Amino acid sequence: MELKERAGIVTAHGKPLTLLGPDVDVGDDAPEFRVVDGQFHEVKLSDFAGKRVLISAVPSLDTGVCAAQTRRFNEEADSLPEGVVVLTISQDLPFAQSRFCDMENVKQIRVLSDHVWREFGTRYGVLIKENALLARSIFVISARGKIIYREIVPELTDHPKYDEALAAAQQ
Repeated sequence: MELKERAGIVTAHGKPLTLLGPDVDVGDDAPEFRVVDGQFHEVKLSDFAGKRVLISAVPSLDTGVCAAQTRRFNEEADSLPEGVVVLTISQDLPFAQSRFCDMENVKQIRVLSDHVWREFGTRYGVLIKENALLARSIFVISARGKIIYREIVPELTDHPKYDEALAAAQQ
């Protein structure tokens, strides 16, 4: 399957990268996707139907900014209204994700891998062509399945706008 290539959206240390997939934006229906959990069990977006979902996509949990981003959303998850689900998705293997969650005591959010099918990355337009990692991005999906917040962080080594994403999840 030929994926749309989108250049000029993100950089890594100033070097331009190419994103694969569509330009999913606020107001769009949230595309369905499959990822796997720490036991390689399939998890789908539709598993959270009727709930608001905050998706935090990171290149790799083994980097400082990605680890900090995941810890921050884990810490903030308790302050979100009931019915809000927080997911962190990366291309890391589930074994590495489980090890990270155990070491960092990440228990309030679901950490999931897009490694098997890469459906999240390609359907949300955040899979990086050059290294097959996910671009740092945040999506908030309403209980009705619409994207209500989107941020694709322009420089992979920068943090997302945490407060804006959390505010969207709290609405």
